Amino acid sequence: MKLKNILTFLVAFVFASTQVVADDLKQIIANAGQSSDYDGAGVVVVFDSTLVKVMPTGLSHMYQHKLVKILTEQGGLDNRTLIFGYDPLSAWAEIQSVRIIRKSGDVDVFDLKQVKDYAAPARMIYWGARELMADLGRLEPGDAVEVRFYRKGFTYALLQTGSDPDEQYIPPMRGHYYDIVPFWSSDPVIEKVYRVCLPKDKPVQYSVYNGNLASSLLFKGDKMVYTFSLKNIRPLKTEPSMVAMSDVAPKLLLSTSPDWEAKSMWFYGVNEDYGSFKSNKEIDAKVNEVLKGARTELDSISLLTHWVADEIRYSGISMGKGEGYTLHSGAMNFTDRCGVCKDKAGMLITMLRAAGFKSYAAMTMAGERIDRIPADQFNHSVTVVQRRSGEYMLLDPTWVPFVRELWSSAEQQQNYLMGLPKGADLMETPVSAPENHYLRMAAVWKISQDGTLEGEITLTAEGQTDASVRSIFSRSAPDAWNSNLEKEILRLAPTAHITSMDYTNPDEYQKQPVSITVRFAAPAYALVSNDAIVFKPFAAGGFFSRAQSHLYMNTNVENRQFDFRDRCSRLIEITESFELPEGYQMTTPASVAKLGNETASYQRDVVQQSNTLTINEKVVLGKRIYKADEWPVYRDVVKKQKELTTKEIVLKK
Repeated sequence: MKLKNILTFLVAFVFASTQVVADDLKQIIANAGQSSDYDGAGVVVVFDSTLVKVMPTGLSHMYQHKLVKILTEQGGLDNRTLIFGYDPLSAWAEIQSVRIIRKSGDVDVFDLKQVKDYAAPARMIYWGARELMADLGRLEPGDAVEVRFYRKGFTYALLQTGSDPDEQYIPPMRGHYYDIVPFWSSDPVIEKVYRVCLPKDKPVQYSVYNGNLASSLLFKGDKMVYTFSLKNIRPLKTEPSMVAMSDVAPKLLLSTSPDWEAKSMWFYGVNEDYGSFKSNKEIDAKVNEVLKGARTELDSISLLTHWVADEIRYSGISMGKGEGYTLHSGAMNFTDRCGVCKDKAGMLITMLRAAGFKSYAAMTMAGERIDRIPADQFNHSVTVVQRRSGEYMLLDPTWVPFVRELWSSAEQQQNYLMGLPKGADLMETPVSAPENHYLRMAAVWKISQDGTLEGEITLTAEGQTDASVRSIFSRSAPDAWNSNLEKEILRLAPTAHITSMDYTNPDEYQKQPVSITVRFAAPAYALVSNDAIVFKPFAAGGFFSRAQSHLYMNTNVENRQFDFRDRCSRLIEITESFELPEGYQMTTPASVAKLGNETASYQRDVVQQSNTLTINEKVVLGKRIYKADEWPVYRDVVKKQKELTTKEIVLKK
């Protein structure tokens, strides 16, 4: 059988679930090629076929049929264990059959009694997810593994009621169906087919992103059958700091939901019906306590946001049939003082409403784009509050513990959907101005004839940069604060003897931006001889690089195919002066550098007057997510700043 006939083979599977004639299957495997045909890949997916049958309630039955050929020893090692994850609160899953077609022609049928069903490894979120695992034993190059897998249900759990035994597997937005189908793979794929069969009264809207798929729509009795396929899928070559794979690789989105407004109203209603935001006397008392001294509307919003951010621990424990889209009740969250993003968001909504505000839940997708087809492309929940002006303000108690912002600018240029009574469309968070996230350093030094560097440096920071600097305090116990700051000094000046350290109270982050002043002496910091001085700048040499994530960007990449991202927009301003021994001069005239545009820019001047050398440096990075064609200017800016972190300044007598 030739590879072009694989689709015919898959159609037979999808509609009749017939067993394949062994000789046909062996021929398909033989024709799949060798490792050298796929740039040295360890395996090739010969076919990956999925059929989804959707019921009138929205309940879905998913059947997957997959055939993988082993091409190398490493490929055999990497694929000897099959693992399928599922959430028992919302899905039923089973491995229906596994066959190993040996290179010799023999067929080994895996004993399904050996399938293990165990609690999935978890960290911070313990919702009872499980995994099915089958250990296939040794696989040799030329062997192939054929798997049939079945799942009933969906991927997010929600409170459900009713006598139907399948009730818990019906999706939250009852009667509707959606799916997000990646048509990319880390392994080469000869052909991938996705087919969904729905009642005729459930038309689905769909769109293909970042590529093209073969597609068809056929009527089969009272059903509509949509089929999508793609041949010769090859792994995309990734780039450092690129945007999410789902933003650039081919994918299919489908949904029977009419638009985002409908999803918005549903999300509002499902939580209101559950009573997620009802307060009680204990919560009311805490709100009154927190708001003592609040003078303005924004004071109140800020105090409540930071209380929830700091006092509700991020830890998701299983609370029964109530995970996913349902935000747990404020009373539960207040008592347990823990929860995941949706619970922290819900706790804040409860407290804001108790204080008299109009507040609602919102959904977003941290790290990925949300596209126009209203499939549920969400992994994060946040809060919105309506100001007296009518403006909606985003709040994120999950991402701002000990952060001066109320909405983390590490989430700028990110899509979100508010759950409002009258519905809302998909929106995007704006770019935060670089000056909202400044890092400013001022240093005055003296270099002695013996090479000792002595003086004082003062650092201030705001926004996300404040959070990065402050993390040396906020992520450790108070008795480690001084040693953590000392480590930042010793990283650049290993011989430093610190004479004084002063910093703002790390716990009082709401009152003012972080400020640190350190005075020290570092023997042998500079190399001084009778005719030359060689040293690296300290402030401009990478002090607190933890607050300058762009310095870790791989600037060896010359060209980019994909968009890329930094942590946040930022502004860096450094002034640093060095008093030198008499008689030494820079080997080059005053150095001036200026480049860039509104996306990213860099300015530097290094001047010497008498025996004082001064460095002024300014870096502006305009946003978090950049287009691929913005890489050249961004790269030039970062490379220019890196120069002073890697090269010495040389003066001659």
